[in-house]
Amino acid sequence: MHVRTRWPWMSLLLGAVVALNPIGLDFLHSAFFAGEQLARNIAQPIALIALALMAVVVMLEWLVRSFLVKRRVRGAS
Repeated sequence: MHVRTRWPWMSLLLGAVVALNPIGLDFLHSAFFAGEQLARNIAQPIALIALALMAVVVMLEWLVRSFLVKRRVRGAS
């Protein structure tokens, strides 16, 4: 596996695709901009948990990529 950068582009791209499709945009709207308190109370925790999980996935990808880049640099010298 040739890792050229530590930037976690795969998980960020996946998160953007999930959040920016019509269903994701509708869910985000109902979580933060809905007129009904019940809809906001149901959707906000789900949206915040999904955001936290995406942050964990991004950090894990960054750690794996950092490890692979360091290992590749060590092996080249």
